[in-house]
Amino acid sequence: MMGVAAARHKPSPNPLPTGEGERSTKLSSGVAEVKQKLQAELDELESELRVHLPREIKRALEFGDLRENSEYQTALQRQTMVKARIRELRQRMSEVASIDLSKIPRDKASYGSTLLLYDSEREEEVTCRLGAPEEGDRAAGFMSTVVPIGRSLMGKEAGDEVVVSIPSGSRRFEIRKLTTLHDEAPE
Repeated sequence: MMGVAAARHKPSPNPLPTGEGERSTKLSSGVAEVKQKLQAELDELESELRVHLPREIKRALEFGDLRENSEYQTALQRQTMVKARIRELRQRMSEVASIDLSKIPRDKASYGSTLLLYDSEREEEVTCRLGAPEEGDRAAGFMSTVVPIGRSLMGKEAGDEVVVSIPSGSRRFEIRKLTTLHDEAPE
């Protein structure tokens, strides 16, 4: 098995220019991580839908009268929620698979960009990395591209001032530094 894997990774007769393979790998690793997280959740929910929920429904049916059977109603509601989430995950996986890393701008904030922001109101600098909602860990500095701040930063350049509407009003940030996925990839 190991020999087969090693054979697949032999350099091709017409290799990419120096560093291009590494750059491509770096750029796609974030997308691959998102796909992996989505697939793991999908696998878990499909198992619940095919194995665990049918058992719960069968057990609840044994209690008798379905009109007053809260276990049965709860299992059916959970089944509906799981089916809806599976549809969402499949849609999201399709969207992630369609990300064309070659179309990510090299000079503007977009997916995978790291930004150093200055919040003049709080007089502090904040670093964040724009990513997919599945990558979002605000405490670790990840910012989803679909939340208000993330949306406001998309397409901006270093030096731009950004006003972000948030539920409590608005905040103003200056983009002090912008590093795109392309900048982070090894040359």
